[in-house]
Amino acid sequence: MRTDRRHFIAGTVALGVATGTPARAQSAYPSRPVRVVVPFAPGGITDVAARLITGKVGEQLGKQFYVENIVGGSGNVGMGQAARAAPDGYTILTAFSSFVINPALFERVPYDPVNDFDPVSLAVTSTTVIVVNADVPVSNIRELVTLIRANPGKYSYASAGAGTTAHLAGEQFRLAFALDLVHVPFGGGAPSMAAAVAGHTPIAFGSLTAAVPLINDGKLRALAVTGRSRTQILPNVPTTAESGYPEIEGDSFVGFVVPAGTPKDVIALLNLEIVKSLAPAEMKERQAALGNDVVASTPEEFGRRIRTELATWAKVIKAANIKAG
Repeated sequence: MRTDRRHFIAGTVALGVATGTPARAQSAYPSRPVRVVVPFAPGGITDVAARLITGKVGEQLGKQFYVENIVGGSGNVGMGQAARAAPDGYTILTAFSSFVINPALFERVPYDPVNDFDPVSLAVTSTTVIVVNADVPVSNIRELVTLIRANPGKYSYASAGAGTTAHLAGEQFRLAFALDLVHVPFGGGAPSMAAAVAGHTPIAFGSLTAAVPLINDGKLRALAVTGRSRTQILPNVPTTAESGYPEIEGDSFVGFVVPAGTPKDVIALLNLEIVKSLAPAEMKERQAALGNDVVASTPEEFGRRIRTELATWAKVIKAANIKAG
């Protein structure tokens, strides 16, 4: 059915070219409100980031872009519903990192991240920060690896939960150096950081929003961030690559995709407006407050990232034998 729909759209566009009349002129889109699916509950980082960006896009285009929160299955329910939506530009999916993690984490998911969707833009990323309790006698990743190796079975690390980006980054770290390091999952970023502050799990992998206030208060020490570049929120903290460990890399993202077969001119227009919405200093500051760094990629760049991360996290999940909770 998906293939037939793509052929219909391709034929329609071709007819428009042949007759000299565009099948869908950019000026005609959008002619009605656009639904933005967020596959998580209202109020979370993904939801807030999506509302900021698409709200601005709606202002720029003079049409309403409204968020619909479809919750369930670690995002699978909403992503599955978006995959089955008409490819007409009036349904946009907010793709969080679970978009590329869940296909390997779950035995079955109701969507194919490559074949069911066309990428629009990677909007923002949020790095994972590696922190330790202030009493742990290390100041960088190399010293941490040495300490764990010298004390097998003694150290554990906290994350926001099994299958989260923080957990996968922790397992990537553990596997890379064959460390005797136990994972302790918590029900969110704040509890995981609280455990590190208390020393129950002296190491933690987590989000910037949960960690930065505790780092600034001196209760936790930041050793590195796992993103491809330093984050503006912690500019003095090196990346894992800068620390000498380029194999440890990964961050969360929020991007936008549309059902496969959506007209190319609509995708191009949406990309243009999303990138435009992210350009003002005020928007960058508001995203920074959420722990996000602005990227604003092309569709092609986002597509490459999706394919790369599907392979990266599938490898980690299989090697660490991680199962969905």
